[in-house]
Amino acid sequence: MNFPLYIAKRYLFSKSKNNAINIITRIASGGIIIGAMALFVVLSVFSGLRVFSLSFSNDFDPDLKVIPKTGKSFVLTPDQEQKLKKCAGVASYSKIIEERVLFSFDDKQQVAYIKGVDFNYVKVNKVSQKLFNGQWLRPNTYQVVIGYGISEKLSLGLFDMNNVLEVMAPKPGEGDFSSLNPEDSFSKLALVPVGIYAISEELDSKYVFADLGLAQELLLYRPNQISGIEIRTKLNANEAEVIEAVTKICNNKVAVKTRAQLNATLYKMLNTENIAVYLIFTLVIIIALFNLIGALIMMVLDKKANLKTLFNLGVEVKDLRKIFLLQGTLLSVFGGLIGLILGIIIVVIQQQFQLIMITPSLAYPVEFSFQNVGIVFATIVSLGFIASLIASSRVTKKLLD
Repeated sequence: MNFPLYIAKRYLFSKSKNNAINIITRIASGGIIIGAMALFVVLSVFSGLRVFSLSFSNDFDPDLKVIPKTGKSFVLTPDQEQKLKKCAGVASYSKIIEERVLFSFDDKQQVAYIKGVDFNYVKVNKVSQKLFNGQWLRPNTYQVVIGYGISEKLSLGLFDMNNVLEVMAPKPGEGDFSSLNPEDSFSKLALVPVGIYAISEELDSKYVFADLGLAQELLLYRPNQISGIEIRTKLNANEAEVIEAVTKICNNKVAVKTRAQLNATLYKMLNTENIAVYLIFTLVIIIALFNLIGALIMMVLDKKANLKTLFNLGVEVKDLRKIFLLQGTLLSVFGGLIGLILGIIIVVIQQQFQLIMITPSLAYPVEFSFQNVGIVFATIVSLGFIASLIASSRVTKKLLD
């Protein structure tokens, strides 16, 4: 058996004659356990918040979105559309038009985006499953589905026959206002709200969904003229290959963005918060590990006579240092494992029984992740090893002499 490891385990599990050393060792062990547990719980909470925050974009944003490199729109020819249907990795796609327009209802006005979608949109996006009231729009009609925020701002209900929801958009190329009536420079259509969706506060106040043909009529687009394509990829499809194929089909005149690229700011914010919290709690663990350094140094002084005997019997100084290095590392490993087990129990209880609530209907989100387990364990063991290395350096030939 490895001699330093054997002695380290004896020192780890045996009590010292000095009660103060036992107390300091218990405090050091408790600090490691609580630090590991707290770090894992906090990382699990932020993982849950990340999943919760991204769930809104996952419900709204497609796997891939095709947008023009220049201008607001591009033309998708029938030949290109046939190639897109046969493209490997593409499960389904939907042609869309997005444009900022003015909605008016009962002397109230609201600027928002009209989003024209075709009949395939429900296969690509889950918005139709997030209806707060009413039904999803039917193709080739003047029906629209509005966000809950827009309906509140306009005091708009469904199937209101007394008031008309109107949409106005500037006509392309109408640069002069020589006409006596300024409204001649705008396209105007009357709409029929048939549904209200509710996803998030931002999205609910941003989009009004309409048929693709209606949006083309309002914006005076040609039949094949669109502003984007939303794509749902097949399971386990190579995203890079799909992007390359779609870009080639569209003659390199478009840019293809992933969901992460569409929400780059949100992803960056979540990653930054996660790193910041990890560093803060790592600092707390570093402070707690000063107790481990102190406990090991006091153990060195307490075992000075034994170390002197071992040295006289021929044990090298580096092996004596290794005893306390291994003792501190083992203490970190066991403390980290116990802390992780307690943290996992807390996270699983919250997931299963939802003890802590944000609102009466929404539990505080937590997410169990093996990645977090690995991060916490690696952090505790590596910091414990460094602390043990610092403490074990106190074992010198001068001390033994």
